[in-house]
Amino acid sequence: MKMPTLPLLLCALVLLNGVAESQGRRRLCPRGWSPAYGRCFKYVSRRLTWAQAERNCLSMRGNLASIRSPGEYKAVQRIILRVDRKLPKAWIGGSDAAQEKMWLWSDGRRMTYTNWCRRQPDNARCNEDCLEMNYSGKKCWNDLNCALARASVCVLKKRTFWRGGFRPRRVGH
Repeated sequence: MKMPTLPLLLCALVLLNGVAESQGRRRLCPRGWSPAYGRCFKYVSRRLTWAQAERNCLSMRGNLASIRSPGEYKAVQRIILRVDRKLPKAWIGGSDAAQEKMWLWSDGRRMTYTNWCRRQPDNARCNEDCLEMNYSGKKCWNDLNCALARASVCVLKKRTFWRGGFRPRRVGH
Protein backbone atom coordinates (compact mmCIF):
# COMPACT_ATOMS: atom_id res chain seq x y z
CA MET A 1 0.00 0.00 0.00
CA LYS A 2 1.41 3.33 -1.04
CA MET A 3 1.06 6.24 1.46
CA PRO A 4 0.52 9.73 0.11
CA THR A 5 3.77 11.55 0.92
CA LEU A 6 2.58 15.15 0.60
CA PRO A 7 -0.02 14.97 3.41
CA LEU A 8 2.53 13.28 5.70
CA LEU A 9 5.15 15.90 4.88
CA LEU A 10 2.70 18.73 5.57
CA CYS A 11 1.67 17.14 8.86
CA ALA A 12 5.32 16.82 9.90
CA LEU A 13 6.00 20.47 9.03
CA VAL A 14 3.01 21.67 11.07
CA LEU A 15 4.14 19.56 14.03
CA LEU A 16 7.74 20.81 13.83
CA ASN A 17 6.56 24.41 13.53
CA GLY A 18 4.47 24.01 16.69
CA VAL A 19 7.48 22.63 18.59
CA ALA A 20 9.68 25.49 17.36
CA GLU A 21 7.07 28.07 18.40
CA SER A 22 6.67 26.59 21.87
CA GLN A 23 10.45 26.58 22.34
CA GLY A 24 10.61 30.21 21.21
CA ARG A 25 8.20 31.18 23.98
CA ARG A 26 10.28 29.47 26.70
CA ARG A 27 11.30 32.01 29.31
CA LEU A 28 14.96 32.94 29.21
CA CYS A 29 14.77 34.30 32.78
CA PRO A 30 12.75 33.28 35.82
CA ARG A 31 10.00 35.57 37.14
CA GLY A 32 11.36 38.81 38.56
CA TRP A 33 14.50 38.71 36.41
CA SER A 34 15.00 40.70 33.20
CA PRO A 35 16.83 39.46 30.10
CA ALA A 36 19.60 41.60 28.63
CA TYR A 37 22.47 40.58 26.37
CA GLY A 38 21.78 36.86 26.87
CA ARG A 39 21.86 37.06 30.66
CA CYS A 40 19.29 37.62 33.43
CA PHE A 41 19.52 40.66 35.72
CA LYS A 42 17.59 41.65 38.81
CA TYR A 43 17.51 45.04 40.51
CA VAL A 44 17.26 44.86 44.31
CA SER A 45 16.08 48.17 45.79
CA ARG A 46 16.71 47.12 49.41
CA ARG A 47 19.82 48.91 50.67
CA LEU A 48 22.56 46.49 51.73
CA THR A 49 26.32 46.55 52.23
CA TRP A 50 28.32 45.16 49.30
CA ALA A 51 28.92 41.84 51.13
CA GLN A 52 25.23 41.56 52.09
CA ALA A 53 24.24 42.32 48.51
CA GLU A 54 26.59 39.63 47.17
CA ARG A 55 25.19 37.10 49.68
CA ASN A 56 21.68 38.08 48.62
CA CYS A 57 22.57 37.49 44.96
CA LEU A 58 24.20 34.16 45.85
CA SER A 59 21.00 33.10 47.65
CA MET A 60 19.18 33.64 44.32
CA ARG A 61 21.80 31.58 42.42
CA GLY A 62 23.62 34.62 41.07
CA ASN A 63 26.31 37.17 41.82
CA LEU A 64 26.43 40.91 41.95
CA ALA A 65 26.36 41.89 38.30
CA SER A 66 29.41 42.01 36.09
CA ILE A 67 29.07 44.46 33.22
CA ARG A 68 30.70 43.52 29.91
CA SER A 69 29.93 46.38 27.51
CA PRO A 70 28.49 49.89 27.23
CA GLY A 71 25.28 48.43 25.76
CA GLU A 72 24.89 46.01 28.63
CA TYR A 73 25.44 48.87 31.12
CA LYS A 74 22.65 50.90 29.47
CA ALA A 75 20.40 47.81 29.48
CA VAL A 76 20.96 47.33 33.23
CA GLN A 77 20.16 51.01 33.79
CA ARG A 78 16.88 50.55 31.87
CA ILE A 79 16.05 47.56 34.11
CA ILE A 80 16.60 49.75 37.19
CA LEU A 81 14.47 52.55 35.71
CA ARG A 82 11.49 50.20 35.42
CA VAL A 83 11.49 49.99 39.23
CA ASP A 84 13.10 53.21 40.43
CA ARG A 85 12.73 56.39 38.36
CA LYS A 86 15.64 58.12 40.13
CA LEU A 87 18.33 55.73 38.80
CA PRO A 88 19.98 55.37 42.23
CA LYS A 89 23.53 54.45 43.03
CA ALA A 90 23.75 50.66 43.22
CA TRP A 91 26.33 47.97 43.95
CA ILE A 92 27.58 45.83 41.10
CA GLY A 93 30.14 43.05 41.44
CA GLY A 94 33.45 44.88 41.05
CA SER A 95 35.99 44.85 43.88
CA ASP A 96 39.69 45.38 44.46
CA ALA A 97 39.59 44.12 48.06
CA ALA A 98 41.91 41.19 47.31
CA GLN A 99 44.61 43.44 45.82
CA GLU A 100 44.52 47.21 45.58
CA LYS A 101 44.04 48.52 42.00
CA MET A 102 43.32 45.03 40.65
CA TRP A 103 39.57 45.13 39.97
CA LEU A 104 37.78 41.81 39.51
CA TRP A 105 34.16 40.77 39.27
CA SER A 106 32.66 38.73 42.13
CA ASP A 107 31.83 35.96 39.63
CA GLY A 108 35.57 35.49 39.05
CA ARG A 109 35.73 37.19 35.65
CA ARG A 110 38.38 39.70 34.69
CA MET A 111 37.12 43.24 34.32
CA THR A 112 37.54 44.02 30.61
CA TYR A 113 34.95 46.80 30.24
CA THR A 114 34.94 49.74 32.67
CA ASN A 115 32.91 52.93 32.99
CA TRP A 116 34.82 54.78 35.69
CA CYS A 117 33.96 58.40 36.36
CA ARG A 118 36.74 60.92 35.84
CA ARG A 119 39.51 60.49 38.44
CA GLN A 120 38.07 57.15 39.60
CA PRO A 121 38.86 54.77 41.13
CA ASP A 122 40.64 56.99 43.65
CA ASN A 123 40.48 55.11 46.97
CA ALA A 124 39.92 58.60 48.41
CA ARG A 125 38.99 57.60 51.94
CA CYS A 126 41.03 54.37 51.96
CA ASN A 127 39.19 51.08 51.98
CA GLU A 128 37.15 52.05 48.92
CA ASP A 129 37.21 48.54 47.52
CA CYS A 130 33.74 48.10 46.04
CA LEU A 131 32.09 49.35 42.86
CA GLU A 132 28.93 51.43 42.72
CA MET A 133 27.21 52.35 39.47
CA ASN A 134 25.18 55.48 38.62
CA TYR A 135 27.57 57.79 40.46
CA SER A 136 27.37 61.55 39.82
CA GLY A 137 25.40 63.26 37.08
CA LYS A 138 27.26 61.20 34.48
CA LYS A 139 25.93 57.93 35.98
CA CYS A 140 29.37 56.32 35.78
CA TRP A 141 31.31 54.13 38.24
CA ASN A 142 32.90 55.00 41.58
CA ASP A 143 34.90 53.07 44.16
CA LEU A 144 33.30 53.21 47.60
CA ASN A 145 33.62 51.79 51.09
CA CYS A 146 31.96 48.35 51.01
CA ALA A 147 30.26 48.88 54.40
CA LEU A 148 27.91 51.55 53.05
CA ALA A 149 24.38 50.56 52.10
CA ARG A 150 23.23 50.70 48.49
CA ALA A 151 20.67 49.11 46.20
CA SER A 152 22.21 46.39 44.03
CA VAL A 153 22.02 44.52 40.74
CA CYS A 154 22.35 40.72 40.51
CA VAL A 155 22.99 38.51 37.50
CA LEU A 156 22.15 34.81 37.33
CA LYS A 157 25.01 32.38 37.05
CA LYS A 158 25.26 30.88 33.56
CA ARG A 159 25.04 27.29 34.78
CA THR A 160 21.54 28.11 36.01
CA PHE A 161 20.32 28.01 32.39
CA TRP A 162 19.13 24.84 30.71
CA ARG A 163 18.28 24.51 27.02
CA GLY A 164 17.50 28.20 26.71
CA GLY A 165 15.44 28.36 29.90
CA PHE A 166 15.75 28.42 33.66
CA ARG A 167 16.70 25.24 35.46
CA PRO A 168 14.81 24.98 38.74
CA ARG A 169 16.79 24.40 41.92
CA ARG A 170 16.94 20.74 42.92
CA VAL A 171 15.36 20.09 46.28
CA GLY A 172 17.17 17.93 48.82
CA HIS A 173 20.79 18.76 48.01
